Amino acid sequence: MNHIPRRRPVIGVTLDSEPAGGYAKLPWYALRENYCDVVAACGGLPVALPHEPELVEHYLALIDGLVVTGGAFDVDPVLYGAAERHDTVRLKERRTRFEWAITEGALARDLPVLGICGGQQLLNVVLGGTLIQHIPDAVADALAHEQPNPRTEPGHEVLVEEGTLLHRITGAARLPVNSAHHQAAEKAGPGIVVSGHAPDGVVEAIEDPRRRFCLGVQWHPEYLISPGDRAILEAFVAASAGR
Repeated sequence: MNHIPRRRPVIGVTLDSEPAGGYAKLPWYALRENYCDVVAACGGLPVALPHEPELVEHYLALIDGLVVTGGAFDVDPVLYGAAERHDTVRLKERRTRFEWAITEGALARDLPVLGICGGQQLLNVVLGGTLIQHIPDAVADALAHEQPNPRTEPGHEVLVEEGTLLHRITGAARLPVNSAHHQAAEKAGPGIVVSGHAPDGVVEAIEDPRRRFCLGVQWHPEYLISPGDRAILEAFVAASAGR
């Protein structure tokens, strides 16, 4: 008798995109392998999601959980009511339109959502919050949130709020994290809990306690630089499996 493996939860992982030129003559999608590797290692079935806003309902019917990834771009400040755009802001409008729609849809269905780096920033805006557009201009004595050392190493620590989902998952009051961002959550949306800060006060983690699993982290846990990183991915995949 053939062994039938237990069904893995299908985890949608959003892609990054780049215009024609540079790597290729035509527009292209890209994603670091470790996003999918760690989802698979934690028991999920990673499925890459291209930026097709009109197909969001079909994707939502397929997936059990959503990872919104990072990338070298920013959420349009218009989407959180900012009157001005900082000179450093770079947009990928179709990607943001798709990620906004699928994040809203996942939240409406109470599917587990994990926002990573830029994905945490988008999640905060979808949930009604705002962003700091450029940390060096907004935060006095800010840490190097675009760390100079390799992303496989920690750049600073995150102070975790006791009693939060992040604290329950990791069991840690402090987490070593890598850091690759120039923006961050400023004001959290209504009912959203800020569950982690950098020592300079920059928001590093947000969560929505009203939902089954809704967590955004400003660092990249897919690099697995601490036990807490693996715990985050394992908890997310377990929630997507209904456990």
